[in-house]
Amino acid sequence: MKCIAVIPARFASSRLPGKPLCDIAGKPMIQRVYERATLCQGIDRVLVATDDERIMAVVRRFGGEAIMTSPAHASGSTRMAEVAEHCPADIFVNVQGDEPLIDPRTVEATIAALQADTDAVVATAKVPITDIESILSPHIVKVVTDRNQHALYFSRWPIPFQQFPRADLAAMINRINTRSEPADVYYKHLGLYSFRYDFLRKFPQLTPTPLEKAEQLEQLRILEHGYTIHVAQVATDSLSVDTEEDLVRVRQRLKDGP
Repeated sequence: MKCIAVIPARFASSRLPGKPLCDIAGKPMIQRVYERATLCQGIDRVLVATDDERIMAVVRRFGGEAIMTSPAHASGSTRMAEVAEHCPADIFVNVQGDEPLIDPRTVEATIAALQADTDAVVATAKVPITDIESILSPHIVKVVTDRNQHALYFSRWPIPFQQFPRADLAAMINRINTRSEPADVYYKHLGLYSFRYDFLRKFPQLTPTPLEKAEQLEQLRILEHGYTIHVAQVATDSLSVDTEEDLVRVRQRLKDGP
């Protein structure tokens, strides 16, 4: 099956303008992401989809491939759908442009999951959460799945709900981490998606849904319209860059070593 990795990259960002071009240890962030994507087994082609000439120029300068797309896209998924109109393939992987340290094995896991699960139109990834702050943070999206690893729901709230007051959260986490039942573990959703070609072309025509609007999570649109998302469990968390503080953490991570 032919597989294309697409890295959506906008210059505009409310919290960190020009984010794709921020320097990380001598390379722009978009180059870091591109190089990580090229390490993935099963990827036939890596493309940057942008709406800005500055990003296009930088990608071409380091030898990457970029495509100019409409500035009207509200999400990376619809930007990918435009790319799919011109570059047909069986699977399209949305590699977030703010993930300069993404683990290639995470990308590979979503591709493998989509190839193996004929019921799913999209595959994504999750990793266990083991700290209280992440469980409570609305910036960390949580996911719950069924026994077939199909997504049941995504939320910014702590899910599943458990009858513990805040003061006892540390004891709760210690307890759930010593048990074997997956339902007793909190999972962070990693913002990486592998799409089947036909569904990616269809996605922009799906009307936004109430849960999507309430949570501000576009993957809920897929579930609300009755489609299946496979959620592969992976071992490595990601570190996305949304703020200057995130940028400092990524630079420090690279400085500390692999």
